[in-house]
Amino acid sequence: MQIRFGAISCDSHAQLSRDAFTTRMSPRKWGDRIPQVKVIPWEGRLVERWVVDGKVVGPRGVSNCPAAMGDPLKKTFPQRWEEVPKIVYDPHERLRALDRDRIDGEVLFFNDPIDSATLPFQVNSDGGYELACVQAYNDALAEWRRVSERYLPIAIVPYLSDITVICKEVERAVGKGHRGVAMAAEPSMARPGLKHFNDHYWDPLWSTCQSLGVPIHWHAHANIKLLPEYLVDDLVLRRTAAFSAQPQFVPNLVLSGIAERFPRLNWVCAESGMTWLKQVLELCDHVWERYHLWTEGLITRPTEVFQRQVYAHFWYEKVEEPVGHVLGIDNILWISDYPHGTSTFPHSWTVIENTTGHMSPECRERLLYQNALRLYRIQAAVDCGMPAPAGLERVA
Repeated sequence: MQIRFGAISCDSHAQLSRDAFTTRMSPRKWGDRIPQVKVIPWEGRLVERWVVDGKVVGPRGVSNCPAAMGDPLKKTFPQRWEEVPKIVYDPHERLRALDRDRIDGEVLFFNDPIDSATLPFQVNSDGGYELACVQAYNDALAEWRRVSERYLPIAIVPYLSDITVICKEVERAVGKGHRGVAMAAEPSMARPGLKHFNDHYWDPLWSTCQSLGVPIHWHAHANIKLLPEYLVDDLVLRRTAAFSAQPQFVPNLVLSGIAERFPRLNWVCAESGMTWLKQVLELCDHVWERYHLWTEGLITRPTEVFQRQVYAHFWYEKVEEPVGHVLGIDNILWISDYPHGTSTFPHSWTVIENTTGHMSPECRERLLYQNALRLYRIQAAVDCGMPAPAGLERVA
């Protein structure tokens, strides 16, 4: 990868094409269950939606991409596939969006029909169907990497398969170019019968990811259920619940002993902000001290565990020294969240200046791209010689 602008988005969302699953799954075996875009009646009109195993996915539109729709309020969702801009789903055209926003590369998470709270083919299906969908998704997203090294895809996992199959799929996806794994922070909340995050059942997966050198990602609410069922379609409450879920689970990671057992495995708190971590980690340290948890096998102070193994994202928060001191300046990653409604696109550098303009160039480089290069093991040529946006200093 070439660093020309001085920023890597560590959380963006790749919209796969409408035929991503239909061209990669057997119609003879799976038929109409294959994830696909269909015309359906919706609130008195005909629209297009993703349909997965007979279930309509995405009440807002056919793609979650309001930042790319030309609406300054970022409230417009395309109702038909022809309305989805190519700079959202075509990896060749999307490079134009990166250049427009002056972003060198992006870590690619899921978009419709997949969401970190409702993975429809994973939650409601059988293991064989789920595995076929997961492999089709991972294969389709891996092809973005072939288009450009500026794309860093993140794989998903087949929860309903045996743990050996899960590990093999991670190995297969990484072999195709994926740079990490996204999964539920608490699998047992995603579907009854799945093992709790703390269960040793998952140890082979942690071991596999540690050996491969790829991090585990918890995206936004990460399947942690905070809303009652009748409120899950309230978009405002759902979004605020998403941003407040991970603070309740990070203590479980740093105090459960899992990080101690796998000291070279990294976790990423994706799209959930970072300033909340100061309070959470200080509380974990307090509990660790008062209960003398080092006598129970938790040798390392929670804050040190976090600084050794865990990363957090920021995009709207100003990076202050106390936060950087607790988290560690090397544990913070910048994101644009393109093409979602909370995205900084197409004014990312204005936001970057507002949040990091007070920092030294050396610290800012670490936040904006150096930490990402290290975490995702990316070799890069740094030449931030492009003209800076009007009114902003060049980051280099």
